[in-house]
Amino acid sequence: MAEAVTVQGPPAGAQAVQRALGLLQCFHDNGPDLSASDLARRTGLSVSTAHRLARTLVSAGFLDQDEQTTRYRLGPAVAELGQLTFHQRGLHLAGPELDLLSRRTGATADLAIRSGPHAVILVGASVRPDTGLGLRRPLHSTALGKVLLAWPRPGDADARALGPLEPFTDRTITEPELLLQELELVRETGYALNDGESAAGVRTVAVPVLDRGGQARFALAVRSGPERLTDERLPWFLGHARTCATALSVLLLPPEQRAG
Repeated sequence: MAEAVTVQGPPAGAQAVQRALGLLQCFHDNGPDLSASDLARRTGLSVSTAHRLARTLVSAGFLDQDEQTTRYRLGPAVAELGQLTFHQRGLHLAGPELDLLSRRTGATADLAIRSGPHAVILVGASVRPDTGLGLRRPLHSTALGKVLLAWPRPGDADARALGPLEPFTDRTITEPELLLQELELVRETGYALNDGESAAGVRTVAVPVLDRGGQARFALAVRSGPERLTDERLPWFLGHARTCATALSVLLLPPEQRAG
């Protein structure tokens, strides 16, 4: 007689944690303060559940609540953790390297990581000086995103799992199979190109900051207009970008994790 198999469910409290994290994710767009109804609508929770979770996050410092409007915004605990992880990752050291790359090339320079279906810029000219927030860009339509898809880290979803690929211009890749072919080319050449796929009149080239396992810890991009970042000058831009990526691997990765 076969033994009964015990199916392990999620640990106690996991649902509450997931819901609380979902509430915090609602503030990604840096929009106005949100009410409990806004949070409920964005997360699919009931208003009472959203309100209860929000109050718990307020008591822990992860959210603030305006006394007059009763609306919520991110709290000081989030800012503190953000600053800690920024410095623990060594990202404060990346700024001067990106500034140097930008001065040498006359192009915008940015450094990004992957967050779900987006490339999130952490350091560079696309980070807003008033908020410290960088752009969140779809993976499929950006050079940064293609690099992060081409050299995924463990646990990253495959390009096939991105869902419908939204067109931003008539050049955006919207067919999954074409995107997979593009990623093969990125791996072969060692760089990704965004030629007006996210916005007209913008051309970007990106390279990976690889670790010893061949995974892209970061993606580094330089962006300019097509009249400046031409096919003829592409190798020159790539040379500067790769030099910067090598320097960043030394600054941002422990010795045992750097590519050989």
